This record gives sequence, C-alpha cells and structure tokens, in this order.
Amino acid sequence: MEKTDYARFQAAATKAARQAGDFLLSGLAQAKKVDFKGEVDLVTTFDRQSEEMIFRELSAQFPAYNFLAEENIRQDNHSDFSWIVDPLDGTTNFAHGLPIFCVSIALAFKGEVVVGVVYDPTRAELFSAIKGGGAALNGRQLRVSLTEELDKSLLATGFPYDVRTNPDNNLNYFSHFALRAQAIRRCGSAALDLCYTACGRFDGFWEIKLKPWDLAAGSLLVKEAGGLTTDLEGREFDLASPDIVASNGLIHQAMLEVIRLSRMTG
Repeated sequence: MEKTDYARFQAAATKAARQAGDFLLSGLAQAKKVDFKGEVDLVTTFDRQSEEMIFRELSAQFPAYNFLAEENIRQDNHSDFSWIVDPLDGTTNFAHGLPIFCVSIALAFKGEVVVGVVYDPTRAELFSAIKGGGAALNGRQLRVSLTEELDKSLLATGFPYDVRTNPDNNLNYFSHFALRAQAIRRCGSAALDLCYTACGRFDGFWEIKLKPWDLAAGSLLVKEAGGLTTDLEGREFDLASPDIVASNGLIHQAMLEVIRLSRMTG
C-alpha cells in the first residue's frame, strides 16, 4: 500500500475518534447506567453508543473491511483490512467521573497494524501513527524517553479483571518492579499508558491479559516513536499476544529481567 492510503485511513480514524471522544466528554458528568461483564469489569451505555458511532462512520467509508470492537460489534467480511476499536478505554474511570479515558482506533492489514489513533478528549490530545511514518501528538512528532536506567524510570501497568480470583494477576510483577523502578503509575487505560510511553511521559509499560483493542493503536505509536514492544518473554509483540512489555528500548532488557525473576521467585 502507498503512504497516501495510510493517510486516508488515518484521517478517517481521526474523525471517528474525535466524534466519539467528544460525545464521551459530554457525558462525563452525567449519571450513568453501569452494567457488569464481570465482578469488576464495567460497561456503560456510553461505551456502546461510542462504538456504534465509530462503526457507522468507518463502515460508511469502508463497508468491506472487517470490524472488531470491545463491546458488541463484530463484522467479518474476509477482508485483509480490519478496524480494531476500543470505544472507551478507561470505562471504570469514566463511570466514576475520573477524566482519564480515551478512544482507540487501529487499522490492521493482514494482521499487522498500519494506522493507530488514540484520542483523549479531556486533554484534547490526539495521538496518531502510521507504519513507517512516525508518531505524533497533535501533529508534533513524538519520541520515546532517553532514560537508560530502570531505577530512574517511571513505569506504568494495570491489573486484569480477574485479579481477585486468579493468582496470575500481575501483583508479583508489580511488587518486584516497585523495588526496582523510580515509581509506578496505574492510570486505568492501557491505550493511554502506551501513548504516554511513546511520548516519553513513561519510560516503560507492562501488562497482562489484554485484548487486541487495548493494544493495537498504542503498540504502533510506541514503535513509530522509536520504542520497543515485546511479549513477556521478549519475543516480538503481535496482536495475538495478550501480554505486552513496551519501553523506550533502553530499559527493555532490565524490565524483562525483572519479569523473569518475578516468575522464578513468585
């Protein structure tokens, strides 16, 4: 594909993300009907309405493309192109009125992400990336941080929805990283954690048991900003992996070593 095609896809994703994000922002202070997909896994009517808005916008322009979103909409047209959408990443934050959430839209071609857009309406921050074309925040080029040592690094993570019932819950990794890194933040949005790694606000991020819509756009942003993404074993990250380690590249091996030692010692 030509870069001009990527630019067209990016423009469509940007329009859809802005529309959905502004709709979410308008409902932040409203009373919300909250349903539970699991014990601590929330969904609101705003998630579903945002998803429907994005689907209508993108399917009108690209009706033959596949569509995979978090809540309800799945469309398999046997296309090489797939839209991968999280209509509201940070639902728990949103449901509590905490203004840390975003809309994440990616386009994959034959399983490889080629366009990624993440929009944070509360800060009017639009993160975007095109394969081979770099990453940007509101049009300004992004680069990962230059921090070289783990003990001087600010990291981010999150916890899976079965944290209460499954011992594979990231608490072991968290406790080991807490003793090695400068600090750890838990913002509640994997997509924003990846964007913040791409722009150098975080030096690294790891998380387990995620879905493609959590990771697709943000993982491309990290790579196009000069960072590194792998699974927990250090293998190249792809959308089939539910686990991710993302970093500026300079602290990546140190992060993988902490994960390895965490597995050995529990």
